[in-house]
Amino acid sequence: MTRFALLALALLPQAARAQGETSLRPIVVTPGQGVAQPAFDTPASVDVIDGATLRHGQLGINLSESLVRVPGVVALNRQNYAQDIQVSVRGYGARATFGVRGLRLYVDGIPATAPDGQGQVSHFDLASAGRLEVLRGPFSSLYGNSSGGVISLFTADGAPGHAVEAGTAFGSDSVRRHTLRLSGEQGAWNYNISALRFSTDGWREHSAAERTGFNGKFRLQASADTKVTLVLNAMDMPDVQDPLGLTRAEYEANPRQASPAALQFNTRKSVDQMQLGAIIEHRLDAAQSLKLTAWRGARGTEQFQAIPVGTQTPATHPGGVIVLDRDYRGIDAQWLRKGNVAGGAWTVTAGLYADELVERRQGFQNFSGSTLGVMGAKRRDEDNQVRSFDQYLQGVWNGERFSLTAGLRHSKVRFDSRDNYIATGNGDDSGKTSFNATTPVLGAVWHLSDTVNLYAAAGRGFETPTFNELAYRASGQPGLNFDLRSATSRQWELGVKAEPLPRWRVNAALFQARTSDEIVVLSNAGGRSTFQNAGSTRRRGFEAALDGRWGEGWSFHLAATWLDAIYASDFLTCTSAPCTTPNALVAAGNRIPGIPRTNVFAELAWRHRPWGLETALEWRHQGEIATDDRNTDSAPRANLFSVRLGLAQQVGRWTVREFLRVDNVAGRKTVGSVIVNEGNRRFFEPAPGRTWLAGVNASYAF
Repeated sequence: MTRFALLALALLPQAARAQGETSLRPIVVTPGQGVAQPAFDTPASVDVIDGATLRHGQLGINLSESLVRVPGVVALNRQNYAQDIQVSVRGYGARATFGVRGLRLYVDGIPATAPDGQGQVSHFDLASAGRLEVLRGPFSSLYGNSSGGVISLFTADGAPGHAVEAGTAFGSDSVRRHTLRLSGEQGAWNYNISALRFSTDGWREHSAAERTGFNGKFRLQASADTKVTLVLNAMDMPDVQDPLGLTRAEYEANPRQASPAALQFNTRKSVDQMQLGAIIEHRLDAAQSLKLTAWRGARGTEQFQAIPVGTQTPATHPGGVIVLDRDYRGIDAQWLRKGNVAGGAWTVTAGLYADELVERRQGFQNFSGSTLGVMGAKRRDEDNQVRSFDQYLQGVWNGERFSLTAGLRHSKVRFDSRDNYIATGNGDDSGKTSFNATTPVLGAVWHLSDTVNLYAAAGRGFETPTFNELAYRASGQPGLNFDLRSATSRQWELGVKAEPLPRWRVNAALFQARTSDEIVVLSNAGGRSTFQNAGSTRRRGFEAALDGRWGEGWSFHLAATWLDAIYASDFLTCTSAPCTTPNALVAAGNRIPGIPRTNVFAELAWRHRPWGLETALEWRHQGEIATDDRNTDSAPRANLFSVRLGLAQQVGRWTVREFLRVDNVAGRKTVGSVIVNEGNRRFFEPAPGRTWLAGVNASYAF
């Protein structure tokens, strides 16, 4: 990291050649609940990745490809499309064994996180994306439950006229990606429609996957004061193979193998999702406006796990096959008013937010007779419901030298479970519980000069258990674990945003978060995880980003994070299940698993516009990652280099782009991610050695 920082500083003087040019300050909406403002002037750590960066020169399937560019974010590609990528922001979300946990996710303002805090990113369409915004720190708490960070994807608007675009990419391990996009603007209508087809045999054994996706955004400027936007999204992933994690010995022997249990039970997962959202924006007058967002969707999941047959003998065991049918809906109503007071401009936003998830959860044995990996007898049947109702208020005042931002949100989350599977030895386990929290946040910016801002922010957040974390009791008895409490956190950060030279930008932040009643694993055995509330945790660190251009086409980007995430108090956990009395100590000072202490991305690029040529060298450093709460093992640190080459030609109304990239150029053996607290010590998910990818994209404007 030091060498790259010194290189960047050495190159800064050369940027003086760019006198007269000003840097473009991105506009963001994430910190302000829909209020657009320059990221440079917000009292929060928020970064923007533009659509071209999300798409050009890479596969454009996984968010982990681009999130490495954002400090404070760890996005690990599991090389397992049955389990989604692993994302954490300043240490929040690291304990998720599948899906995304502890973060709020949005696509075009439509939540991709359920009211219980469990989210998915498999339907994020990068082919039609206009930008990705990533918010860290105290202001994330304005988004309610499980908002350790906020990741928002926005579909690009269509350009005037019409355009059709098609692309294809292919590479190692039979990777195939095909996209088709139609976009444009005609009169009052604006649209962007995208379709995706992706498939791979997988780098590891038993890791083949395919995905079909659709994303469409349609906007109607109904009048000078009213705008209506419709968003339609669909995704299908049938029978995606799950190679599971590897033990240390298996990883050392052959990182490309699947776990023997994965082959024995043919572990796999099928997911389909469809959702529709509508956004109505109406200006009442020059000072006031209204915004109404509504959405509805359905997601189906069928997962075959590697639970041993003998483990499923007790009448209380829910089986080795999970079938989930989820329907969700919600509404967000927002009022905004602008004005002037005390020599500055102010904006107030007030809103009501309500959403609901209705889940049919069924469990079946993963065998029938002597045949393994098929659906057998039913062992669980529940109707679950979680609802949230939030009220929020936020105010921003901008003066000549100072600006202040304050916000307050009150949330109530209710869980209700009705047990439909009642048999001998398995009684009625219906129940309900609820959680309440009020989360304030306050931030200030001191505009030291036109090119330097200093800021400070503090806030309080909370995180309820998800239905997956409530799903099992430590005693081994059926029913939900309603003894779990929500975790509460207090955060602060101090930061600087500066433009030391034209076309150069530096952001840096010092932060800390303390959490009480952290939700942690109590036991993990027989394919079932149970959870408990630990004492307290502490996450503190420093993150910095440097971005700049100089000379004729040179650019440099650096994102670096140091994060010390530990358990601040002792607690006991179990080494087996069922477990009524925890017997293993997790000592204060142990590292929270799944979080590298250091994480760095650096990119040196050169572009020659007359040739349409762009080439870049990328470096990724990932620090050592603890695998479990007791820190009994860890994934080693890794340093990986990648190169990419791109060409672009424009002939008449045609624009054609080609690219070639090679990842892990040195072919190093590395662990891509870890499965936190895996009960069979199958912690390790290996990353590929040297891989290549090539693609071409053509668009026609008319």
